[in-house]
This record gives sequence, structure tokens and C-alpha cells, in this order.
Amino acid sequence: MIAKIGSGKDTAGLIRYLFDTKKAKDHTDPHLVASWDGFAPDPGRADDFDAAKKLLVADLDLHVKQAQRLGRGPEKHTWHCSIRAAKTDRILSDDEWADIARRIVAATGIAPEGDPDGCRWVAVRHAPDHIHIAATKVRGDLRTARHWNDYLTADKELAAIEKEYGLFQVVRGDRTAAKRPTRAEQEKARRAGQQHTARERLRTTVRTAVAVAASTEEFLRLLTDLGSVRIEVQHFPSGDLRGYKVALEGDTNDAGEPIWYSGSELAPDLSLPKIQQRLAATEPQPADQQAGQRRPNPWHQATAAAERIPHHLDQSDDEAAQAHLAAFGEALDALPRLAPKDIRPQLQHAAIAFERATRSRIRNNDQHARALRGAVRAMRSHPVTGNGAVLAMFLDAAVLVVMAAARWHQQRQHDQQVIAAHQALTHLQTAYEQAAAAPLVAMAQRKPPQQKVDGFTRQIWEAVPAYAQRVLDDPTWDALATALADAEAAGHQPARLLQQAAGQRTLDDTYSPARTLAWRVQRLSARPAPSTQALAARAQSTTGIRAARPAQPEPLPPHQPGPARAQGRRR
Repeated sequence: MIAKIGSGKDTAGLIRYLFDTKKAKDHTDPHLVASWDGFAPDPGRADDFDAAKKLLVADLDLHVKQAQRLGRGPEKHTWHCSIRAAKTDRILSDDEWADIARRIVAATGIAPEGDPDGCRWVAVRHAPDHIHIAATKVRGDLRTARHWNDYLTADKELAAIEKEYGLFQVVRGDRTAAKRPTRAEQEKARRAGQQHTARERLRTTVRTAVAVAASTEEFLRLLTDLGSVRIEVQHFPSGDLRGYKVALEGDTNDAGEPIWYSGSELAPDLSLPKIQQRLAATEPQPADQQAGQRRPNPWHQATAAAERIPHHLDQSDDEAAQAHLAAFGEALDALPRLAPKDIRPQLQHAAIAFERATRSRIRNNDQHARALRGAVRAMRSHPVTGNGAVLAMFLDAAVLVVMAAARWHQQRQHDQQVIAAHQALTHLQTAYEQAAAAPLVAMAQRKPPQQKVDGFTRQIWEAVPAYAQRVLDDPTWDALATALADAEAAGHQPARLLQQAAGQRTLDDTYSPARTLAWRVQRLSARPAPSTQALAARAQSTTGIRAARPAQPEPLPPHQPGPARAQGRRR
């Protein structure tokens, strides 16, 4: 059930609307189902409709008139609450709607249970699926009703009603969602042929600027350089930044003036103080490298940081987990600027959907996500080129992050965030399939000789025995074999890389373990291979540790028919 609550100045006008059957065609049988005392006049059942309506208005306004004579009446003295059932709910009886109405006026403070001085109210039913509660906000003791936060208290009571009556349980938020566009904004966008309102388009633009900016000054400059957006920056008398507001070019009111939105009006986390806090928690990237040094690939850095997010979500520090989700949302916001055009729509849809999953009532401890933010900023100078392997690598990790985010929110009963994560997952998976197709085909075409593949097959059984058969049966196995061969040619030990790749994060959530291992091996092999001296020192250290242990009889090697069976099943 959903409640909508408003206030007004005209009791007679509200009652006239509720009982109207001429202009409002969906008002089929208006009548009272409940009232403050059970004896209120019912125009819908009276022989003289006009007389009953006039009497009902006078009764509702009795305390209002008395308070006005004493100079104590509120300016907006009417309270209007509509309650609508879901389309899938059964048709409730008048008695059931009456019980619901009484519980709502009691919960909101309009007419507390057992209070003889509660406000006067009536519940009107003029359609099968909803009722309207009309009340006047002056109590019997001529004080104004205390109905603060009435929407929240009504919503909480409706949640209990849904469970008790066996009705559809509406997904409820936690007041951290971005403000929804008004109906007027939606109609204006429709007339202009736009799919999204000005508020929504500005929100996406500002979030993208935050995602790629390295400082507050750069964030404001990025918005200023956009020809489609107007920006106005406010300062304190001291000259320090106070805030900002933006308007879409061409979006004006009736007077031809720009329609401005402050950052907080776009989303709770887009106010200037929140943006400054996030930008301050960004790990700076290294300056120009010295001769002979290689600068780490920021896509590899971002992928490594993203792969660690599910681990962070499994820990007990919710503020750190929330910070990682917010930083990951910024990474998704930045991707459409860096990716090829054919994949941008899916990435934009994923970023917009996941935006809701980046906020909850849990406070962000932004210092925990510095590495990912820093890598995302560095990715600006490394757009996707070639066959797009770096993008596919990141998206493979991103899919696992979103799945983990959905579980994390579900465990904390963040219902809207769970839905948002699932929506983002659909778009990300589609984007990943598009991005991964070309690089995987290119890798598979360079499949190494069969003798080398046989050696990699044995190493797969040793490194990931629980997933080996799935890996070897996967069509992407040829691409993984190529990644291992490339790593070996670069001086790495394939067996060691496989162990590292498998140990980074469980493969339980991975749809294709072979693809995930291929991207991880490719990313790990991009690092410089260990020198001969380093390998010798490592081997000597391992030998020393073994020598210090008591001698144990060496077990006979177990019979492992797995690799041979895997080769036999390959086609």
C-alpha cells in the first residue's frame, strides 16, 4: 500500500472532489466507510446530497471555526491522505478499509487512539482499490494536531497492515534516494522529446564529473566547460566555496529564466561538502616515472581494487563497505566516457541503476576506498583501445562486485538498493558479453601447441581442483591457455600465476571460471616477471623451511585420472 499526504485550505473543496462523479469518471460509488465518531453525515448515502455535504463540511470545520475566532487556526487546516492498494491485492471490504483508516489517523497523530480531543476526520471510498481520508487539523481542545513526519509514520503502519492482511509488501526506502522528478518535470521532458527529465540528466552529468575529477577546482571546471550545462558557484564572504547550482541549457521557466538545481537537490551525495569529502579521499597517482620504471596500468589497478570489494563487504566494518560501494559507483559513472560508443548505452544504464545502491543510512568512511578512486581518475588518460581487453577485464570483476553488493544490501534489508543492484547487474552482464567477445576470440586464435596445453591442463587440476572440470569444459579454455602461454613467455611461472589468480577471490559466483582466470592471469602477467635471483632466493627460503620441519615419509602420488578425462572430453 502507498500513502500520499497533503494539506490545504478548503474543506468544502476537498469534500466536493471526493464525492464528485461527473468530472472524476473513476469515482463510481463515493461513500463513507469510517469517521471520527461513526455518525458523520454521508452525502453518498443521503437522500439530499447537497444538504448532507454541507452538513458534513460544517461538522468537520467546527473546531477550525472556533480556533479562527480565537486567532489560533492554522492557515492550511485540511489534511488529506490517499491510500491505494496494489493491483495484485484482493478487493478489501468497507470494514477492512475502515480499520485501515482508523490505524492511519492514530499513527500519524491526527486522531490518536483513545484521545477524545482528536481531530475530526472521514474516510471516503469512491473506487474499489483505494480510500481518501479527509481531516481538519484542529483538535477538540483547539490545539493544532501534532502530525510531524506523518508520511513516515503512515508508511510504517501500512507496512504492518500489509503483513497482517496478507497484501503485497511494497519495497520501502530509507530516505537516501535521490529526489524523484515531479509530474510536471516528466511532462515537460515528454513534450521536449526527452527520455529523462532535466533533473535526471543533470544528476548523471554531475556524477560523471565527480567520478573523473581529481579536485574540487577540476570538478567545477569540467562542468563549466560543458556547453550543455550552466553552472553558478556561490562563495562565502571570506571567498571560500559555499556551494554550486546547475541548470540545463535551454531549460527555462515561464519567465525565460534558467531552472537551477543545487547539488543536494540532485542527490544527497552531490552537495559540495560531500563532493569535497570524497575528492579528498582519493589516492594520488605517482608523478612521472623515472627512467627504466614502468607506470602501472590504471585499468589493472582499478580491476585489482574492484576484485577486493567483495572481501571488504564480507567484513564487519559497514562504514568501510559502504565507502567501497560508493567508490565503485563512481567507477561505473566514469566508464561511459572511456568505453567504445557501441557499449556506452549499457554502461550508462548500469551506472544510473547502481547509483541507488551506492547510498544507505550507513555513513561512508571514504578513507577506505582511496585506491579505487585514484585508479579511476588515472583511467582518464588511458581510454579503451585495441580489442578492449582491459575493459572486459574490469567488467568481469564488476559483475562479481554487483552480485556481492546485492547480497550485502539484502542482509541489511536495504530493499531498494537490492533492486537497484539487480537492475545494474543485467546491464553489466550485457556490456561484459559485448566487451569480452573480441578479445577472447583473438586470444583463442593464438592457442598454444597441444603439448603446452596438456601441461597447463595438469596445472589447472593442481591449482583449482574444485573448478578444474568446469574450466576445461568451458569454451573460453583456449583463451585461458593463451594467457598462460603469454605469461610464460614473459618470464612468469604459469602454475604460480594460476595459484595467485585462484587465491584472489573465490570463483563460486563466477559464471565462467575460465574467463575470470584468463583476465586475472593476463593482469598478473602484466607485472614485471621476478628476476632469476628473486626466484633463487624464494626457492632457497622454501627449502630452508622444509628442512626445519621433521622428516616425513613422502606419500605415494595419488592416482589422478582428471586431466586425461578432461582431454578426452575436449572437442
